[in-house]
Order: sequence, then C-alpha cells, then structure tokens
Amino acid sequence: MTMIKCISPVNGEVYAERPAMPLELAKQAVTHARLAQKAWAKRPLDERVKLVLAGVARLNEMVDEVVPELAWQMGRPVRYGGEFRGFNERSNYVASIAADALKPLVVEESDRFERRIEREPHGVIFVIAPWNYPYMTAINTVAPALMAGNTVIIKHASQTILVGERMVRAFVEAGVPADVFQNLFLDHETTAALIAAKSFDFINFTGSVEGGRSIERAAAGTFTGLGLELGGKDPGYVMEDADLDAAVDTLMDGATYNSGQCCCGIERIYVHESLYDAFVEKSVAWVSNYKLGNPLDPETTLGPMANKRFAATVRNQIADAVSRGAKALIDPKLFPQDDGGAYLAPQILVDVDHSMEFMREETFGPAVGIMKVKSDAEAIELMNDSQYGLTVSLWTKDGERAARIGRELETGTVFMNRADYLDPALCWTGVKETGRGGSLSVLGFHNLTRPKSYHLKKVTA
Repeated sequence: MTMIKCISPVNGEVYAERPAMPLELAKQAVTHARLAQKAWAKRPLDERVKLVLAGVARLNEMVDEVVPELAWQMGRPVRYGGEFRGFNERSNYVASIAADALKPLVVEESDRFERRIEREPHGVIFVIAPWNYPYMTAINTVAPALMAGNTVIIKHASQTILVGERMVRAFVEAGVPADVFQNLFLDHETTAALIAAKSFDFINFTGSVEGGRSIERAAAGTFTGLGLELGGKDPGYVMEDADLDAAVDTLMDGATYNSGQCCCGIERIYVHESLYDAFVEKSVAWVSNYKLGNPLDPETTLGPMANKRFAATVRNQIADAVSRGAKALIDPKLFPQDDGGAYLAPQILVDVDHSMEFMREETFGPAVGIMKVKSDAEAIELMNDSQYGLTVSLWTKDGERAARIGRELETGTVFMNRADYLDPALCWTGVKETGRGGSLSVLGFHNLTRPKSYHLKKVTA
C-alpha cells in the first residue's frame, strides 16, 4: 500500500501520513459525487451559500488545531495565526456576489419571445491544491464551485496532507452533504488515471509549471476544462516619486513573508537610480530584523521553508548568481539558525542581471534581487523579460502613470503601492507560463459554470 507522507520542516520527521486511495475506490468516490450533484444543484442558491458559509464558520472554530498543524506541515510561524483572514474574506465576498454572478442574462422578454443565457454548474469539480497557502488557494475554487451547484473533490499536496481532510470535516459537520464535498488521498498515477478517464467536468490546479503540464497531458483529448495557476517571478518597480519607506516595507514583506513561498511574492525589484541606494540600505535593515527559528515559537518571525529540497533550490540560485558577480548583502551571522536544510536565512542580492537564473526562474524562497534602472522604458522591458506573468507591483504617486505602464506589462494583475495580495473582487489570473483561466470575482463563477441559452418562441393566436 502506498503511503502519502508529510515530512515536517520543523524537525525533518514524518508528521502525518495517509494511505493512497486505490483507483477503483477513487472512481467510486467520483461516482458518488456525480450522483449527488443534481440534487445539490436543485437546492436554492441561498441555501447552498448558507451551507458553504456555515462550513467556513465551522473551520474558524478549529483555529487552535489549524494553526499549529500548518506550522508542523509547512513551517509558517504560529504568530501569524493561519490563513483565516483571507479565507474568510474570499468566502464572504463570493457569497455576496453569487446571486448576481449566476443570474440569467435576459436578452428579450416580450409577448413573442423569451431569450436568455443561464449559468449551469459543470458537474464534478476537481481541486488540486498546493501547500504554500493550502486553505486560501483551495477556497478560491471550493466556495464558488459549491455555491454554483457543483460537487467538489479536493486533493491536497502531500506537504499539507491534513488540510483537505480538515476542510471537508468542517463543511460536512456544518451540513454540506458528505458526497457533495469529498477529500481524497491520491498518488500521482491515480490522479492522472482519473483525469484521463474524464472523471471530472472541470479541474483547478495550483502548483508548478511541470505539474500543470502533467495535468494537461493527462487531460489531453478529454476536453475537460482546466484552470491552471502555475509559476511566477513577480516584479516590483519603484519610481522616483515613490513613498520610499512604504515601498521598502511592502516589497520586502512581499519578498520574504511565508519564507518567500507565495504565489505572488516579489522576486525581483527594479528601482529608479535616484532612490536605488536608499532603497537598498533600508531593505537590508528591514530584512535583517527577522528572527529565524521554530515556527511553533511565538517569537519566531521567519520559519523554515516547507521542505529542505525547496531551500536547496534557493541556495543553489543564490550561489550561482554570486559566482556570476552578484553581491549578497545579508550577513549570515545574523541567522545562526540556518542549518543548511529547511531553515534558510533571507537574502538580498544586488549587482544582478537577467543572465542569472536567480532573476529568471522562480525562486520561491526568502531571497530577492534588486536592480537599478534609469527610466520607465527600461523597467518595462525588464519586467516583461520573463516567462511568467502573475502580478506586478508599481510604486508611484501618479495613478495615470501606473495605469499607462500597466497596459504595457505582460501580467495578470497590476498593483499600485501594494503587493502580494489577492482581491476577491478581481479576477485572479495569469499569462504566459503562469497559467490559464481565472478564479474569484464574477468571472470566477463563470469559469465554474457553463452558459446555456434559451430561445423560447411563445404561441400566439
């Protein structure tokens, strides 16, 4: 029997394990979800919404268990209190727009014709969730999918193996039928087999580019709808009129929070030459104040990376950049807890350029490169010089300038004077190798449903 294991970054030991479900049992679970979907969709929308929100509330009641579980599974310090703020904000917002997002688009309602477009649920939605923000990324799809009348099967990454189990437990205890929302423990082979067998009507995957390619290969020829949020290398651009202290505070937090393991974390920064020296100096001071250590210690502000192999990738990128002329500014003596394994000191690199892997490939760790630029044109060219495109963070007092620059950027979201945030009212989407589709907002509901047209000619005397 294959066991799926979570190796805790806290101590390198097995924290939790579950047996992988055999293919035949997984197919039975999908069948139960499909049989339950029609009855679930027939329930009034407001009833479905209330049940989903009841599940959210029940999970909130589990906070004392959830927060240390997350620390043990993926290393986020307990002082940050889990993911409840974003989890609740996203759930409440999609609940507030569900009726409008799903209402029919009426083209004509006369004495001769009724013509309208309605939204119908796809059926069974498969959510493959990542480990870095395992609750918030999952709820982006789970909440609107259930509200729209779909049933949902969730599979979490092995690093956060307990999250899907806990989410489903909370929702079922709150009244969501057990077959409507299910958690499955699946290995890669069984997952691919289910997808290839056209078991699902829509699949949402958040993870690596290679993971996304694997999903596409498995789904080839099935015509199953896919939503893919994959890699990122999100840039920040600090213009000459920026609020320097605010830019340092937000961009350094965006680069290092959660040990840099954020889908829209800041990985490269371009600063106008007039502010460059001051920005770098203040950034080094900011990052040097972190306390690296055990995430279960309330004094810890920077925990270990989720796995020592992730930390190894960051170390290798830094070493390669330094060998090519980059300069590391954070004194390693400030972080004696860096053990060469999952516990990794934060780092800032200067004298970097785009010939270095560190400035091109996703790092996904608490390290960032800073480059000096002379103009908007130079910054735009550098920001677009990437195979990824999730968000950019622009720092200026001029909103028109930010919008003008934003139109030239190959990205899914343009931020001005903020970073590393997901606004549930806006579509979360990416371009290039960051993926396809979008979640949240009205458009998120549309991705989780299909249009159905009605052209009704009335009988007249």
